[in-house]
Amino acid sequence: MYTGITRGAFPVANVSRQPDLLTYDVELPEALLEGLVSGASVSIDGVCQTVVAIEGSLVRFDAIAETLQLTTLGDLAPGQKVAVERSSRVGDEVGGHDVAGHVSGTGRISSRKVDGHVWDLEITVPARWMRYISTKGFIAVDGSSLTVGERDASGSFWIHLIPETLRLTNLGEKNEGDRVNIELDARTVAIVDTVERVLAERDA
Repeated sequence: MYTGITRGAFPVANVSRQPDLLTYDVELPEALLEGLVSGASVSIDGVCQTVVAIEGSLVRFDAIAETLQLTTLGDLAPGQKVAVERSSRVGDEVGGHDVAGHVSGTGRISSRKVDGHVWDLEITVPARWMRYISTKGFIAVDGSSLTVGERDASGSFWIHLIPETLRLTNLGEKNEGDRVNIELDARTVAIVDTVERVLAERDA
């Protein structure tokens, strides 16, 4: 489990591709390496990944076919920066919201606006997701806990990024047309699905 407060964006060092497996290394600073062991869970661009090896500052991960199909990890290339968060521990401050690292799928940046220090991104997603996305609600974009700004029920929403968010994530490097990982808020999904089911059963 994660809090959606990423600790920075760090470079991918190596990428090895096989038909059903992608292996890649991420170079992490000493602060994020402390206590990290093989088998630990780390959020990489919002995707829960298992550490398979540690060699110096390089941490290795594997992504299998299902992960590659549902997320952007299949697009990774050496030198590209990914947003990283270590798994949360009991007693840690939850500065964002509960994020599982189980990505719902991907969205695409359809518009980017920069107004002084604030960056605005419009993200297009499948229209069926919009019943789970509400103005001022939580959403995780590449693992970052963000507040939904404006929304269009036809299939898009805006997020507004302050300088600190841009500093600690890779969202400032995204361009129009780029894909991002989206994790819908699990509590919202559960509530909406339950209400819809109860209403459907009542009207049946």
